[in-house]
Amino acid sequence: MSNQMVKTIRNWILGLMLLASPALHAQDVPKDWHLRAPEEGFAGMSVEKAYKELLADKKGEPVIVAIIDSGVEVDHEDLKDVMWVNEDEVPGNGIDDDGNGYVDDIHGWNFIGGKDGDVAADQLEGTRLLVYYKKKFANVSDPSKLKKKERKEYELMQKLEKEIMEKRQELEQNVMIYGGVLDALKRFVEAIGKDPADITQEDVDNFETDDQDFVRIKAILGNVFAQGATVAELLDQLEEAYKYFESQYKYHYNPEFDPRSIVGDNYFDSSERYYGNNHYEGPDADHGTHVAGIVGANRHNDLGILGVADNVRIMTIRAVPDGDERDKDVANAIRYAVDNGASVINMSFGKGYSWDKAAVDEAVKYAQKHDVLLVHAAGNNGQDNDNPDNGHYPTPVYEKKGLFGPKRAKAWIEVGASGPIADESLPASFSNYGKESVDVFAPGVDIYSTTINNGYVAHSGTSMASPNVAGVAALIRSYYPELTAEQVKEAILNSVDKVSFMVTRPGSEETVPMTELCRTGGIVNAYKALQYASKMKGKKKRKRKGA
Repeated sequence: MSNQMVKTIRNWILGLMLLASPALHAQDVPKDWHLRAPEEGFAGMSVEKAYKELLADKKGEPVIVAIIDSGVEVDHEDLKDVMWVNEDEVPGNGIDDDGNGYVDDIHGWNFIGGKDGDVAADQLEGTRLLVYYKKKFANVSDPSKLKKKERKEYELMQKLEKEIMEKRQELEQNVMIYGGVLDALKRFVEAIGKDPADITQEDVDNFETDDQDFVRIKAILGNVFAQGATVAELLDQLEEAYKYFESQYKYHYNPEFDPRSIVGDNYFDSSERYYGNNHYEGPDADHGTHVAGIVGANRHNDLGILGVADNVRIMTIRAVPDGDERDKDVANAIRYAVDNGASVINMSFGKGYSWDKAAVDEAVKYAQKHDVLLVHAAGNNGQDNDNPDNGHYPTPVYEKKGLFGPKRAKAWIEVGASGPIADESLPASFSNYGKESVDVFAPGVDIYSTTINNGYVAHSGTSMASPNVAGVAALIRSYYPELTAEQVKEAILNSVDKVSFMVTRPGSEETVPMTELCRTGGIVNAYKALQYASKMKGKKKRKRKGA
C-alpha cells in the first residue's frame, strides 16, 4: 500500500463515517421522523397527525400500488398481509388462469428473469449503447459522410468509449485499493484475536508490529475510533465499498458482459410483452422491499414499522437489476401494473441514457389514459436535472414533440430527497433537483423500513423519497376515490410545506431559495394534502380491477 493510497482510504473512511454513524447527528432523530409533523421538530410529512385528526372515523378503499423495482420479499412479516393477490390466478398450477399472458402471477411479475434463472447484475445503459454503436459503425472509415442523426450517434459512441474506458481504469484501481485494505484489515483483526466489535483503541495502540500494512491499518483505525465508529462497522463499510467497485468493474462498465440471454426474449423487439417469470424477489430484493415498506408496511400488526398508506395492496414488478434497467422492461412493467389494477406506480430508479425512450413514452401515455399516477425518484447525483446534459431517465417529457413544443405526462410526480432538520441542510446533499423538472421534495434521508430476511434498516436516497410520496398518493386515492390521478397530483403539490429559508444547493455550498430546486418550493405534507383533497370535486373515474 502506498502512502497516497493510505491517504485516499483515510479520507474516504472519514467521509463515510460522517454519513454512516448515527452518533454524529446534530441531534437524535427518531426512526419514524418522516411520519411526524414539523411542529414535533422534524421535517416530516405529518402522516400520523393525519391518521389521528383526519382519518380516525373514516374508512378507505383498498388501493393497489405497483412497486417497479428490484423485487420484494413477499413473505416479510410486515408486508405479507398487504401484498396484492391476483385472485383470478391459481397458485402454482403452471396455467395462465386469468388469461393475462403471465403464468402464476400471484403477487406481480419479473421481467428480468427466464426459465433458467434471473438477471442479478447488468451493464449501465451507456455501456450497452457503446456496444451497440461499436457494432453499428464497425465499418465506418469516414464519419463525416454519415447522415446527421448517425453522425450524432457516432459522436456519442466516441464520448462513451472515452468515459467508459477511463472509468474502468479508475474502478480497477479502486478494486485493488479497497480489496487490499480489506484484506489487511481482516488479517489485522485475526492477529489481534478478538471479535471486530470488541476491538478498542487500547487494543490497537498496544499491538506492536513491523508489518507496514498493519502500521497503516493502525493509523486508519485511529480516525475510525475518533469518529465514534467500531472496527466491525469499518469492516462492513469496506466490504460494501469493495463489492460496489467490483460490481461496477465486472458488470456495469464491462462491454463484454451481457446477461440478457437469461431472459430469453428478443430484446430488440420492443413490442414483445410476454416474457419473464414469477420470481418476485430475484437475487437481491433489499431495495424493492425497503421501498415497499415505506409505502405500505402493515399498520395493524404491532411489528416493525408503519407504512405511509393504510388499505394498500403492494404489487411487485421486478425490472431493475444491479445496474441500469432496460427501457423495454420498464415499459412492460408499467403496462402490467395498469392492466392489473394499480392506481399508483412507484419508480425508484433512473439512468443517464435511454435507448428506447419511445417505448417507455407509449407506456406512460397508456398509464395516463387509464388514470394511473406515476411517482418517480429524481436521482442521487446532486445534479440539476434541468440541464439537458444531465440525463435522468425515465422522464415525463415525451420524446416526440407536439405542435407547440415538448409534451409531458400530466399524472407524474418527480421527487427530490429532503432530510429531517429544517435548516440549510434540508435538501439532501446527494439529491438531484430542478426548478422545472423536479416537482417536490420529500423525506429521503435515514428512512427506516423493511429489508430482506424479515429485517429492518435505514436507507437514504430519492429512492426513499419517492415511495413516501407514492404512499401519500395512495392515502388520497383510498379516502377520496372519486379524484383522478391528476387531481391527486394537484392535491399533493398545492399543499406542500413551503420552505421560507435559504437552503444549500445539493452538490455545492451555495445557498438558494427552495424554489430554485423544485417547482413547488416545498416538502410534501400528507395532512395538508388530505385536507386539500377533501375540498375537491371528484371527476368521474372508471372502475379499477381489484381496487
